[in-house]
This record gives sequence, structure tokens and C-alpha cells, in this order.
Amino acid sequence: MEKTAKHIIFIGRVQGIGFRFTALSIANRCQLTGLVRNLPDGSVEMLAQGYPDDIDGCVRDIKESFAGYIRETRIEQVPFNPRYEDFKITF
Repeated sequence: MEKTAKHIIFIGRVQGIGFRFTALSIANRCQLTGLVRNLPDGSVEMLAQGYPDDIDGCVRDIKESFAGYIRETRIEQVPFNPRYEDFKITF
């Protein structure tokens, strides 16, 4: 199975609640690379790279962890970028 990448936007009350640190922990557990960061509009952006099932599991776990906070999740397929060697929080 080939690795893939997804660009994900979490919309809702997702800043100031430990969202990025939880996402980092879940992404590391799922062995993903990429990044997570707050956006100026109050949403959180995530680039998740890895095997499709691992990405789906990561997104599912984040949604379960923040069920009362996420109002909408937008996911789109993007090209895999090998320059991401780990998963980190960026600003």
C-alpha cells in the first residue's frame, strides 16, 4: 500500500483547548508525518501523511476526542511530500 497525504481543516471551537497537542499525540501514535497549526480564522489546519488507514484512524480519533468542539471537518487529498519526516506543531 502506498503512502498518501490529506489536508484537513477542523472548524468549530478548536483553539485554546489543547487541540494541537492532542492531534500531535494521536498523529505520532498513528505513525504519521506532517503538521498541525492554528489558523487566523479560528480553525485548525492539519497535513497528515502516511498510510490511508492510519490517516483515517487519526482523524476519527481526533473527532472522537473533540466531539463537542468540532462543527465541521473538511478533508482533501493532496500530493505526498517526502520533506516531512515527522509530525509537528507549527505556528
